[in-house]
Amino acid sequence: MSPIVKLDQVEKSFGANPVLRGVSFEVAKGEMIAVIGASGSGKSTALRCIDRLEVIDRGSIEVCGIRVDDPQVDLKRLRLDVGIVFQSYNLFPHLTVEENILLALRHVKKLPRAEARQVAARVLAQVGLEDKAEAYPEQLSGGQQQRVAIARSLAMSPQVMLFDEVTSALDPQLTGEVLRVMEDLAAGGMTMLLVTHEMAFARRVADRIIYMHQGKVWETGPGSMLDAPQTPELRAFLNNGL
Repeated sequence: MSPIVKLDQVEKSFGANPVLRGVSFEVAKGEMIAVIGASGSGKSTALRCIDRLEVIDRGSIEVCGIRVDDPQVDLKRLRLDVGIVFQSYNLFPHLTVEENILLALRHVKKLPRAEARQVAARVLAQVGLEDKAEAYPEQLSGGQQQRVAIARSLAMSPQVMLFDEVTSALDPQLTGEVLRVMEDLAAGGMTMLLVTHEMAFARRVADRIIYMHQGKVWETGPGSMLDAPQTPELRAFLNNGL
């Protein structure tokens, strides 16, 4: 089976600063991949390139059969297949939780309102917030807002979900709420790439872990690789995190 995500020798610089230096990896359908590394290692940039939020300088990216590096790429089609959730929730404060989810269903997928509301109810139940449909974002905790952001992406029925440090602004209790939702998604077979600092979660849930260092894939393996790092760089990174 061909990979659902494939990066091949991807390079990306911001001005004179090279951030990705020949990054290559593949993700199979249904895999949950955790990407770890120090700040500035290129992990979030790699994620943003997969959704064409950043344009790569060299190499190739293919996602769900779409060549992301093609200048003529159909961005609407790509972003129907790829959902991305950020550290900041990016909810519209003047809209209710349900309305935040309905927006893309109505305007991008062109679903009738009744059908869109059924989808919203289903994804809110999936993240444990079916009773918050009429609430406004300011009435929710950070963890609840992040779960709404996940529900909003799920509503579009993506084939791949990208999570960019989605728990880094949350306290431990709220982090646990969000990680449980993500663990349920992984158990349900959703293809996921997760940039995270939650090492225990990555070890327990990820099918594979990718450690990035200085813009390169430095080490990759199952969760157990965190117990026996093969490189001094990963060993130092894990020790610094303790």
